Amino acid sequence: MNAFTACVSKKIPKRPAITPDVRYFRITENGQPIAGFYLDLYAREGKRGGAWMADCRVRRQTENGLQLPVAFLTCNFTAPVGGRPALLTHDEVTTLFHEFGHGLHHMLTKQHIADISGINGVAWDAVELPSQFMENYCWEREGLDLLAKHVDSGEPLPAELLERLQAAKNFQSAMGMMRQVEFSLFDLRLHHELSAPSASDVQALLDEVREAVSVLPKVSFNRFQNSFGHVFAGGYAAGYYSYKWAEVLSADAWSAFEETGIFDPETGQRFRREILEQGGARDAAELFIAFRGREPSVEPLLRHCGIRAA
Repeated sequence: MNAFTACVSKKIPKRPAITPDVRYFRITENGQPIAGFYLDLYAREGKRGGAWMADCRVRRQTENGLQLPVAFLTCNFTAPVGGRPALLTHDEVTTLFHEFGHGLHHMLTKQHIADISGINGVAWDAVELPSQFMENYCWEREGLDLLAKHVDSGEPLPAELLERLQAAKNFQSAMGMMRQVEFSLFDLRLHHELSAPSASDVQALLDEVREAVSVLPKVSFNRFQNSFGHVFAGGYAAGYYSYKWAEVLSADAWSAFEETGIFDPETGQRFRREILEQGGARDAAELFIAFRGREPSVEPLLRHCGIRAA
């Protein structure tokens, strides 16, 4: 018996000893466990800020049998107070769905080798596809009606508030997109074109990129490049573009559900089979084409951002 199934057989409590607020969930399919995750939603003293998904165990074949995946899903929301439920902002709900997308990628894998299981071995510019994809459910009436209700009356989110929420989503979206393009081009060109740049070389390159794509002029004393940690930190060197490319992939993947229905079982099973179950077993571009039936298109992202007409 492997470690995970042993834990299941001992019936891990829903409130582990770390704190009463942390819960453990076992995911089953056809009555059989396939994964599990710890849900740690609320801020507390000594806890690191932010929100993330991390792997506790990866799905892999061991000498004792198949080890099932277990994930940590961590956020820092305000805990319930005075017997009232915790009320999450829309941004917090979106954050939770984002991290759960990473969790699904980790937990629904069918790979048996740790290095390509779940989120492992997935190309840097595709690992955010499932997480950004899941955020879309937080902007659709069908998705919000399942979770957005008045805390006292239970009434669904009014149409007027939903319209305002959706309108605010795309406020200056084109401006934000060009800002990301500026950062991405600077990062790529810095690593590709300048082998041993001086400070003036770096500034000249950034000025050239800004001249090509920046919408707003920058003051002469601006030294953004000195604080742009992604240029080298965290594995993003020459990879900052992955933020925007992942949005292209997730928007195009979501457009498949827009065509068939956002809860369409057949489309959902295809997304699971071709994307979530594969982990890093195949090239990310190959997986996307297998799901979508074609190369990725930027059109859905432009439409979702309000830049192109629906």
